[in-house]
Amino acid sequence: MNLLRLSSLDPVNMPQWRWAPFLNHAINCLASLNPEPYPIAEEFLRQEGSAGSKSQPVKVTTCTWACRTNKLRQARAACVEAGSSASVLNFVINPHCSYDLPFFGADLVTLPSGHLLALDLQPAITSDECHTKQVWERLMPIFEHWRVRLPEGGPIPEEAKPYFSPGFIWTRLPLGSEGNKLIDEVITPAFSDYLSLYLDLVKAAAQVSPERAAMLLEGQKRYMSYRAQKDPARAMLSRFHGSEWTESYIHNVLFDL
Repeated sequence: MNLLRLSSLDPVNMPQWRWAPFLNHAINCLASLNPEPYPIAEEFLRQEGSAGSKSQPVKVTTCTWACRTNKLRQARAACVEAGSSASVLNFVINPHCSYDLPFFGADLVTLPSGHLLALDLQPAITSDECHTKQVWERLMPIFEHWRVRLPEGGPIPEEAKPYFSPGFIWTRLPLGSEGNKLIDEVITPAFSDYLSLYLDLVKAAAQVSPERAAMLLEGQKRYMSYRAQKDPARAMLSRFHGSEWTESYIHNVLFDL
């Protein structure tokens, strides 16, 4: 039987996980909103598998942390630790459609080829200045402050561009001391700044009309559908845990709207 359990509000227990300080910081910041656990199916709270060869297997642990508040439908983290194969934090905050808010999105990924890092406040409605103008005006100075210290991450697909803001931080950093230095000196404070702005927007948000809420909900559904279809972690998670578990995780947990 597929039982639901309330996910813990405690930090994820993966001692060697590269991105633990980021999630711990986010959890501490969200505490000011009086969160409660978000229900997650037992099989997705913690899943273990293996990577590498039969002679040199690497333990893989995938954990999920999630909460909700009166203005946030779901704030959740997908956390993967697979030794030298991968270390991942995918952290997304989904607002209730009754509030005119963007999504918060952070992808922090370490692979054998290097670090792939993204931060953004992503619009639910891309062509509506009432939804975006107040956000971009406050986001862009933060973006400009940090982006000058980071290399470009490369082009993104044309079809993906509507789902990102003008303040989208996207970078690739090398493994080793150079990349670690930029993570400590740029990515860490940028993550804090983006999250702080987002939570300020949440606290100030007022409830919108039912008609506006319906419009926001449709935009959120388009965003979620796109993310579920194009999730770049699909191949990695399928390799670690199998395609059946992965598809259910993507559609029923990560992008469950």
